[in-house]
Amino acid sequence: MPQARLNARTLFISDVHLGSKDCKAEFLLHLLKRVDIERLYLVGDIVDFWAMKRQIFWPDQHHKVLQQILAMARNGVEVIYIPGNHDEVMRKYRHPDVASIRIQRQAIHTTADNKRLLVMHGDAFDAETCHSRWLSFVGDHLYDFLLWLNRTTNRIRNLFGHNYWSLSAYVKSQIGKAEEVIGRYRAASFRETKKRGLDGIVCGHIHHPELVESDGLLYANTGDWVENCTALFENHDGELSLMKYTFSDAQPARLSRFRRRRRAYNNAA
Repeated sequence: MPQARLNARTLFISDVHLGSKDCKAEFLLHLLKRVDIERLYLVGDIVDFWAMKRQIFWPDQHHKVLQQILAMARNGVEVIYIPGNHDEVMRKYRHPDVASIRIQRQAIHTTADNKRLLVMHGDAFDAETCHSRWLSFVGDHLYDFLLWLNRTTNRIRNLFGHNYWSLSAYVKSQIGKAEEVIGRYRAASFRETKKRGLDGIVCGHIHHPELVESDGLLYANTGDWVENCTALFENHDGELSLMKYTFSDAQPARLSRFRRRRRAYNNAA
């Protein structure tokens, strides 16, 4: 049976890492083909140039994701691309419109209920979240090992007919140091939002999807398409929802939502 279309005002995605073996391009492609949206924000690390420097990896599904985004732009969807650190080479482009896609360092998004949100990748907060270069180096290598272990685990799960499950995200959630870094990153995001006099921030970078409010300010992290397969939606009333895919033919599960004039963080999964 044909699956229902997903209708929204805005879609935010980040940390896709096309060109990396850990990218879940098939899940994202499934989502992009089902959405009817007015605006798409690509919030950094869409293409992983770092990974491709080590090894060229560009399967058909990765190419199809890019082609789908370009097709959406040609068909009237406003596409704003905010490069991250893994695709920072794109920050050099100053032309406002490349293949119908606008490239810019940051953006201010106004929701349907007139909330002004800063949209940025989030690597600018690295100095505030990890004070030791040595710790950062070790963390990067441990993370690469976790992603390898994640791929291996899910190949075995797939053989037995089980759905995708992120081992790497689970391990990170059990490590106190990781939670500490996430907390510092969130705090730095709130400080930047308050300094600019805005209502909230939408970012990515740390591969930890989250939608929370503190002191009247909103923090929305879109997550990633390496471990969590998550995206942030804005509906036509301005409500924000964090959605998760677990396998390519699944209905997306709502992780959390944020309603106007409501201060609660709602877990729905």
